[in-house]
Amino acid sequence: MQKSTNSDTSVETLSSTRQGTGAVQMRIKNANSHHDRLSQSKSMILTDVGKVTEPISRHRRNHSQHVLKDVIPPLEQLMVEKEGYLQKAKIADGGKKLRKNWSTSWIVLSSRKIEFFKESKQQALSNMKTGHKPESVDLCGAHIEWAKEKSSRKNVFQITTVSGNEFLLQSDIDFIILDWFHAIKNAIDRLPKDPDCPPRNMDLFKIQRSSSTELLSHYDSDIKEQKPEHRKSLMFRLHHSASDTSDKNRVKSRLKKFITRRPSLKTLQEKGLIKDQIFGSHLHTVCERENSTVPRFVKQCIEAVEKRGLDVDGIYRVSGNLATIQKLRFIVNQEEQLNLDDSQWEDIHVVTGALKMFFRELPEPLFPYSFFERFLEAIKKQDNNIRIQTMKSLIQQLPPPNRDTMKVLFGHLTKIVAKASKNLMSTQSLGIVFGPTLLRSENETGNMAIHMVYQNQIAELMLSEYNKIFGLQED
Repeated sequence: MQKSTNSDTSVETLSSTRQGTGAVQMRIKNANSHHDRLSQSKSMILTDVGKVTEPISRHRRNHSQHVLKDVIPPLEQLMVEKEGYLQKAKIADGGKKLRKNWSTSWIVLSSRKIEFFKESKQQALSNMKTGHKPESVDLCGAHIEWAKEKSSRKNVFQITTVSGNEFLLQSDIDFIILDWFHAIKNAIDRLPKDPDCPPRNMDLFKIQRSSSTELLSHYDSDIKEQKPEHRKSLMFRLHHSASDTSDKNRVKSRLKKFITRRPSLKTLQEKGLIKDQIFGSHLHTVCERENSTVPRFVKQCIEAVEKRGLDVDGIYRVSGNLATIQKLRFIVNQEEQLNLDDSQWEDIHVVTGALKMFFRELPEPLFPYSFFERFLEAIKKQDNNIRIQTMKSLIQQLPPPNRDTMKVLFGHLTKIVAKASKNLMSTQSLGIVFGPTLLRSENETGNMAIHMVYQNQIAELMLSEYNKIFGLQED
């Protein structure tokens, strides 16, 4: 009887042992499969090599992402304050002066920066190549001011960044440019004056990147656990974007060295690094370089207008596209082959706008400063014959480039007046357009309004009495 009991006990013990072993194996198997599932999930925090981060449940991570997306809108939507089209020109990059070249840009103003797109932001982002980023301006520590002296255009203001970049923004519509000026100024004023200011919404940015506050605390603990030299290197990388102060000092020192060591303008011109420009150069300089008394560009523009613009309504009065005019100006200054019959110059108002800009940007106008008062005295004479003879005598005393260019230009304008029934441009209209451009005082005084009347009358007399004034000169 006792033997049977011992036998039963052995059977029960063996059975329980097998059951226990099976349970343990089952638990191990379940643990392994659970570990396999966890190992397939990917954490959004980058860890150092060799550092194993405990994976997070996929369900919990997705839940955290959905909650954050519902509560916190995208960062860009929070930051965009204003957007629209403006004329933009970058005139300095890191303290280095650049050639002013105007272009139309879609401007996006956020709480900390301005981004420039060639088209509206939605179109630009859809057409943008992978890895390409739009040009942007960091407003932290930036300076904004009106810059009338930087351009012949109206409504121009300048933004200067702490890194030495300079941008000009412009619009012909007064209330639009005023609205933009105040919006950008307010954005700058809201930022700390210290150029080391950290980016706004950095905490929000970190949360969106990690999608979990738990991951942030885990990441911070990893930084503290690292060796001092590794932690220092990592913190430097994290705060590298906030090192504008030292960058600014380096830029200043480099600029000082560059200014003290830079070669002279004559040396750069001799080496061919800087070419003599057409726009903005003295008339006699351009003519000497071309070995003529009338600039080639002036003759090309006149030929194009007489070929396809004499009958155009408002010729010389209507403005062409400013961006296209600036493009034409750039090509002429680079001494590239110019063909005004090309389709990109099909708008004749672009050609006339470029011709007016050439005369407007002359350092000394077509009627030299030294002759200004003498021409004014001539136009004030009451007798018309004496007025014409005095004007004729003055023109004969002008330097050959001024005299010959004047003869070619006003001879062309007489052909415009001859078609006044079609183009609606009379001698009075052309006098208003060209008077202040071709004739101005070196030192403007309070008599600007009176001078403008005389300027227009002189241009009108040159047109109406062209044959008498220029008749005795050789063709």
